[in-house]
Amino acid sequence: MNRLRACHCCGLIHELADVRLGQVCACTRCGAVIQRSGSAQVVATRTAALALGAFILYWPAVLLPIIEVERLGHRYASSLLMGTIDLFQHGSWFVGTIVLVFSIILPLAKLVMLLELSLFSLLHRRHKAATYRLMEHAGRWGMMDVLLLAFLVMLVKLGSVVTFHLGPAIVAFVLCVVLSMAASLCFDPHTIWEDEAST
Repeated sequence: MNRLRACHCCGLIHELADVRLGQVCACTRCGAVIQRSGSAQVVATRTAALALGAFILYWPAVLLPIIEVERLGHRYASSLLMGTIDLFQHGSWFVGTIVLVFSIILPLAKLVMLLELSLFSLLHRRHKAATYRLMEHAGRWGMMDVLLLAFLVMLVKLGSVVTFHLGPAIVAFVLCVVLSMAASLCFDPHTIWEDEAST
């Protein structure tokens, strides 16, 4: 069965036949690898492993204390979720909503959709394209990595005024961000259509 595939590097369209075990299809213009035998399964497995790792680390990253602040002898520890609840309790509805949606809900939604596309396949095949588009938007607006950068800037700027101690969640938080980004980069949307064509 022949099918068309665009090179991800230069965009040249190629007509690909079924690749036998051990064979590699390369672009005739730039030489980039377009397809390897068994690559769809390998990519899906790798993406699923990274996304599952990020999903497991997401919960301690959100629920455990991420930072401990000491000022004038008083120490206060807060998790990302409890910090968001504190914002709501102090009347900061706008900031609390932004943190809740963009730093807690959207990153979780992105991980769940990545797991669906690479591992579970619970949805009907015709919904996979919509799921992929939603995942791209969720990843674009999810801000766990931006929040990590904000924490680092805060530690540098206020280090002489307030004493900060990183909580146990910071390791899970950093690893969750790294694995989530790696899973997004690893995922190949072509595997969605290859699975559909093979059935």
